Amino acid sequence: MLSAARKLATSRCLSSQWVNKSVSRTLINGLHPRQSTSFGQSRRSYNSQDVSATSEKETIVKLLYNIGSRKEVEQYLRHFSSVESQKFAVIKVGGAVLTDELETLASALTFLNRVGLYPIVLHGAGPQLNRLLDDAGVEPQYEEGIRITDPQTLEIARKVFLAENLKLVDALERHGTRARPIPGGVFVADYLDKDKYGFVGKIKGVNKEVIESSIRAGTLPILTSLAETPDGQILNVNADVAAAELATVLEPLKIVFLNEKNGLYHGVTGKKIDVINLDEEYEDLLKEPWVRYGTKLKINQCKELLDGLPRSSSVAIISAGHLHKELFTDSGAGTLIRRGHKLFKYDQLDQVDPDKLRRIMEAEDNTIKSGQSSVASYLRELQQKRQVNIYTDEPGQVLAVVTSDPADPSQPAVLEKLLASKTAVLNNVPDNLWNTIRKDHDVLTWRVDAKEVEGNLDRSWHFERADGSLRNPKDGSTMFFYGVQDSNKVKETLDVFNGGANPVKAPSGSRAYSTFGYQQRRGFASAAAGSKKNIGLIGARGFTGKELINIINNHPNMNLTHVSSRELEGKPLEGYTKSDLTYVNLKPDDLKAQEQVDAWVLALPNGVCTPFVHQVEKDVKAGDSKDKVLIDLSADYRFDDTWTYGLPEFNRSNLHNASRISNPGCYATGAQMSLRPLLPFLDKLSAPTVFGVSGYSGAGTKPSPKNDPAVLHDNLLPYTLTGHIHEREVSHQLGTKVNFIPHVAAWFQGISLTVNVPLAKPMTSRDIKSAFEEFYQDEKLVHVLDQGEPYVRDNAGKHFVRIGGFNVHPEGRRAVIVTNLDNLLKGAATQTVQNLNLALGFDEYAGIPIE
Repeated sequence: MLSAARKLATSRCLSSQWVNKSVSRTLINGLHPRQSTSFGQSRRSYNSQDVSATSEKETIVKLLYNIGSRKEVEQYLRHFSSVESQKFAVIKVGGAVLTDELETLASALTFLNRVGLYPIVLHGAGPQLNRLLDDAGVEPQYEEGIRITDPQTLEIARKVFLAENLKLVDALERHGTRARPIPGGVFVADYLDKDKYGFVGKIKGVNKEVIESSIRAGTLPILTSLAETPDGQILNVNADVAAAELATVLEPLKIVFLNEKNGLYHGVTGKKIDVINLDEEYEDLLKEPWVRYGTKLKINQCKELLDGLPRSSSVAIISAGHLHKELFTDSGAGTLIRRGHKLFKYDQLDQVDPDKLRRIMEAEDNTIKSGQSSVASYLRELQQKRQVNIYTDEPGQVLAVVTSDPADPSQPAVLEKLLASKTAVLNNVPDNLWNTIRKDHDVLTWRVDAKEVEGNLDRSWHFERADGSLRNPKDGSTMFFYGVQDSNKVKETLDVFNGGANPVKAPSGSRAYSTFGYQQRRGFASAAAGSKKNIGLIGARGFTGKELINIINNHPNMNLTHVSSRELEGKPLEGYTKSDLTYVNLKPDDLKAQEQVDAWVLALPNGVCTPFVHQVEKDVKAGDSKDKVLIDLSADYRFDDTWTYGLPEFNRSNLHNASRISNPGCYATGAQMSLRPLLPFLDKLSAPTVFGVSGYSGAGTKPSPKNDPAVLHDNLLPYTLTGHIHEREVSHQLGTKVNFIPHVAAWFQGISLTVNVPLAKPMTSRDIKSAFEEFYQDEKLVHVLDQGEPYVRDNAGKHFVRIGGFNVHPEGRRAVIVTNLDNLLKGAATQTVQNLNLALGFDEYAGIPIE
């Protein structure tokens, strides 16, 4: 009941990739300089002398494209730049943030300023004040939660606020951002109750000119919450209260409260609350027994504040390090609190105002706007449906129509129409709508017509909300579904989509979007919510074993119960916090006694794991043990077609409930990622060549020249230049010959692959890039760069693959792609967890940090 999930946009870590310059210039020129209607002049001059500043701003905008989709970023940049500078955002910074996250905060504010935005920053200093009062022997006194401020406390408070104010300004200046310290002069106040609270103020007015002057000068205004009476007496005001008063006067788009917790948390589940829609949830929320004390106070404060602001305003509770993601992506990062809109559900067409339906359909329905259909004909058609649910909001900015057949409850409901205005998308109303639909319909199918023009929803919107999808090769449309658990039912549903009885109709207004074939997004997770599975790791000493232990340690549904290593036997396992484990030395015949284990991961050298596999199968056949999931990280079973090859991006449907999985090699993963989208375009007479360079962790822990830093210093070491096992693996899996030339370099982890691809017909770099974008458009662990080549250092420690380059020879018959991945993570441990998740019935990405 607590909040619809916000749109899950592509979450990417920052890199220095470039984007289309014309787009960047358009955004920058639209953002800066900007004429302020209240100032009557531009904030800064912008001419040919500003080349370096322009370049920097373009780069920052390009970086934004990596934390969310381009459409999201452009949307929010335009949204934020559509108002006067002082109406962008008020950011309240807690005192603890200034102590613990000063550099992170300064960097985040600098980031915003580089795209021409001027947040108004107001900070507190509570922890610092308490510390100095304690040093001075002054015990803080509170009355009804308000700090009593006597003369001594006020004297110390003034010094603390000034010091913290200058500290933040200095930090911003070190980052190259001009900032103006404003410790006073903004808030006019009277005594709240002098006899009761002492020098505590109640704000009566805000001097906006002080803030506007700072922005006119091109500096960020940095405020404290100290106020003054008309006759000049300094008064102390709670920083949250001061921020709310400031927001009431300025009416900004965003009010941001920075805290170290990165949001509000559910008092029972402990999970972060993504969104609170006050109009829809407030009353029920306050009835929850866990909503009390600080949480209740904060929600009430936000409700009181937002009730007096335009509906476009919202509150975000977030940490400093996630500020840019909260502001520029639909998925956000902290807790978003907004008024939202009340949603209404109707079970009969005559219950709905037809003029309301007509307005949104004429504005947002592509079939109506193009003249293919009329509103009247659609409504007449809708009247013939046996059961109809119509969802809309108060102002008529969203509309969904779901139909079902009560005579045949086995058939899934169908989403026929989904419309949303741009304003609704900016305020995340479709998320709230979708949450309501999910509550009412456990199983749903919908179709997106490939011929439709782009709608207002983000291009990944449908894929993020579906369990699976299928592209119809005949017309390019895509059918989506969720909640279909039985594999036979999935097949039946897909058959209907491909032309069987009662084919699924495409919802009008939805965005065209296609995939290469059926994609099983979450493995039809069948494990019960909150269920746990036990994992045993054999071969835990190596680098991959350590990375796997780290991921399982943070996995919500997996526990590590056994770690086996001959060399470390008897020693305690370090870095695993769920329980105390000691290394053991398991032999094959020891496995049948470990009945609590649900899956064994065999992280052993090539040629070593077969006895373990044979023993498990022998024990199962004899009835001495239940069958277990076995995942082999060696090459022993990668050529055995009775085992499932564990590259989820290409083999998701087969991995669901698989019991024997061969984990791909690290080089083989990157090579296949580089070549799979181009298989239809390969020159059959000339094989692709993969030039690979790996960090020395890929050579394992056993000493050799390939993992000796002294040998590798200032060196690049080629090895096994023909017939490498990964060459055979990639050729076997792709069904075409591939040449592979491996090298090892002096860095520790990370792989770079430069892939030369002969083409069967002339193509352009845009053709190549488009093929990759479409192929991987819904993959969370594959990032296709807009421009430029990926760097090894940018992927070390990351769980995703980054693909770029996309150069084509002038003759158009040879393409070059560059792919980077971490050999220990996506090349090994991360991929193992993907496979475990799918085999055990969990969400494919459970436990894997996506960012």
